[in-house]
Amino acid sequence: MQRVILDTNALLMPFEVRINIDLQLQRLIGDFEGLVPTPLLGELRRSKNRHAGAALALAAKYRHCRTDAKGDDAVVELALRTGAYVLTNDKELRQRLKVCGVKVIFLRSNSHLMLDP
Repeated sequence: MQRVILDTNALLMPFEVRINIDLQLQRLIGDFEGLVPTPLLGELRRSKNRHAGAALALAAKYRHCRTDAKGDDAVVELALRTGAYVLTNDKELRQRLKVCGVKVIFLRSNSHLMLDP
């Protein structure tokens, strides 16, 4: 089973663009285990985004993984440690992950997920 790390903007996607990320990930890579770095939960709690509460509720259905790093560093650290894909639309983070050899999944045309080439 593949693992997929969801960053903060991935957790907000279903509420901002009305996409079912579970179905999209299933279509793209098959069965998967969703992982959320614990520092991102704090980011969502402090966020002023109107969908932050819903994103926190969504995050509860995935496995939470401890890391001492913060923000994007937590995502990169966890990805390198687990060999997981990362779902994000953050351009800078996508570039950083590609340099590290991490497979990235992103939202295309606000309608579907796809693997970053």
